[in-house]
Amino acid sequence: MRYENMIEARFVKRPNRFIAYCDYEGTMITAHVRNTGRCRELLMPGVPVFLEKARDPQRKTQFSLITVVKNGRYVNIDSTAPNKVFYEAVKENPVFLGDGFPVTHIRPEATFEDSRFDFCLESGAQKAYVEVKGVTLEEDNIALFPDAPTERGIKHMKGLMKARAEGHGAYIIFIVQMKNVSSFSPNIKTHPQFGEVLKEAQESGVTVLCYDCHVGKDSLTLADPVPVVL
Repeated sequence: MRYENMIEARFVKRPNRFIAYCDYEGTMITAHVRNTGRCRELLMPGVPVFLEKARDPQRKTQFSLITVVKNGRYVNIDSTAPNKVFYEAVKENPVFLGDGFPVTHIRPEATFEDSRFDFCLESGAQKAYVEVKGVTLEEDNIALFPDAPTERGIKHMKGLMKARAEGHGAYIIFIVQMKNVSSFSPNIKTHPQFGEVLKEAQESGVTVLCYDCHVGKDSLTLADPVPVVL
């Protein structure tokens, strides 16, 4: 996926989770932050950031903060992006999940019992429910999720376990919004229960996958599998 009308600025501060103040050539810009996570290790005063100008001139916040440069590495923090690049990947490669499940139809925002998942993939009469999680936290080249406690994430995994028990395919896919990480693990330091339930989900038959991304200042492309270490 590509972004348009990008400018480079310097991050100044984030007064709340929705907006950031950025310095663009001496002018202070208010940018919308498309990520409600903490992002504390990314949004440090003075780091280079890339902002996308809104197409709608009437929008209150004219820019969105898309990409942060961390130690020379581009990190995309747009929380809407992982679903989009996953959708693109499956549309381009119907056997993305393997030859045993060639996707014939992909449906976003799918409900199963009391759970709403990002996608339902169909292969003939077979169904697979998919939850996609974007990952922006990295420590020592290890990608970690979540960066804050997530009861919603636990609910999603329990819903996937139910779907698997009913005979459906069930996948949780972590998309690391950067390149060159060595592995992925649940962030048990921040939310130990998430790590426990993720391991339980895998043991019950939910497939846990992780991919990194090629990130440019104005682009994001799904790239390579990343080892999952639970």
